[in-house]
Amino acid sequence: MLARCGVKVAINYLQSEEKANKVLDSAKSAGVQVMLVRADVRQAEQVEEMVARVVKEFGKIDILVNNAGGLPKRVPVAEMDDALWNEMVNLNLRSVFYCSRSVIPHMSKANYGRIVNVSSLAAFTGGARCATVYAAAKAGVNGFTKGLAKELAPYNITVNSVAPGLIDTPFHTKAETGDYNQFLPSIPMRRVGTPEEVASLIAYLASDDSSYITGTVFHINGGQY
Repeated sequence: MLARCGVKVAINYLQSEEKANKVLDSAKSAGVQVMLVRADVRQAEQVEEMVARVVKEFGKIDILVNNAGGLPKRVPVAEMDDALWNEMVNLNLRSVFYCSRSVIPHMSKANYGRIVNVSSLAAFTGGARCATVYAAAKAGVNGFTKGLAKELAPYNITVNSVAPGLIDTPFHTKAETGDYNQFLPSIPMRRVGTPEEVASLIAYLASDDSSYITGTVFHINGGQY
């Protein structure tokens, strides 16, 4: 979506190299400069290296989309060990901190930037079955978004968050969400969302059209919340 908007795109991945290359090929077809990087965004040093590579290749970074996240396992809080708690928080919240911290010096120097964080409907509802820690981490993303927006406003850097509801992606297979049909009665539009609909919102927030919007969480859930 961003490539079709004429944006040079750096695509980061960790394990899904084959899928990342498919995204790379799709972005290339838009006729813009693209690159593939590999970094674990839960690791500060790897994030710094990733950002340095992108700046070296593109000369600058104008846009950051923090879209790493997941629900690796559904476990009740009473049965959760420290390792799983840390895994959930590191993946969904710490990664946003590391990536944002790393690009801020480049954006503030240019006096321009767009940071878009991907949160979740779970941040507002507490999530579905045994997703409490995931919900807490995503709620943290929203708080981080609002605070960072205040810090960076003087540098013409906007920071917003997108909170998707039920979107038809592989996330739900890994998270064992179950049959979509069980959720449709609670969605006024009576359907699940598409990745393209979320991408369109992110592209808007990454554009100059949203220049007076910052510190805001955008719901995209078919009226569910």
